[in-house]
Amino acid sequence: MNVLFVCTGNICRSPTAEGVFRKLAAEAGLGERIGADSAGTHGYHVGEPPDPRTQAAAATRGYDLSGLRARKFERADFQRFDLILAMDRDHHAILSRMAPASLSHKLRLMMSYARRFSESEVPDPYYGGPHEFERVLDMLEDAAQGLLRSLTGESPLR
Repeated sequence: MNVLFVCTGNICRSPTAEGVFRKLAAEAGLGERIGADSAGTHGYHVGEPPDPRTQAAAATRGYDLSGLRARKFERADFQRFDLILAMDRDHHAILSRMAPASLSHKLRLMMSYARRFSESEVPDPYYGGPHEFERVLDMLEDAAQGLLRSLTGESPLR
C-alpha cells in the first residue's frame, strides 16, 4: 500500500502528514508494508525542505522532516499510489481534474479519516503563527491515526 499526501507547495501540510503517518506506520510494525510520500499541486518549492516552522513544530513531537524535499504532483502518481489524500477541497478539485476516470476512486480528503476533529480541511498554516502549525499537527495526527486504522481494517471511514 502506498499513500500520497498532497497540499499546495509541499512544504507545510503534506510533508507533516507524511512524517506523522510514516512514524505511526513504523510504530505499528507496518513501515515495510505501507509507503508514504508527499507532493504539491504547484511547483513553487520543488527541491526545498519543509518550511522551518513546520520542521520545528514537528520536531517538538518527535517527527523528523529534515530529509524531505518538495516535489510537484505528477499524473504518474495516480499509477504509483493506492491512495491520494488532499489537504483541502481546492487540492482535491485540482487532482480530480487531473485524474483518469478509472483512478479517481483513489482520491480522498485527509480529514475524512479524523475522529476528534469535525473540520473537513486542513488549514494552511503558512501565513500564521506557531499555534497554527501546532493545530495542523493535532489535526494530522488525528487523521493519520484514523487512516492507519482504516488501512488495517480497524475502523470504518466517516
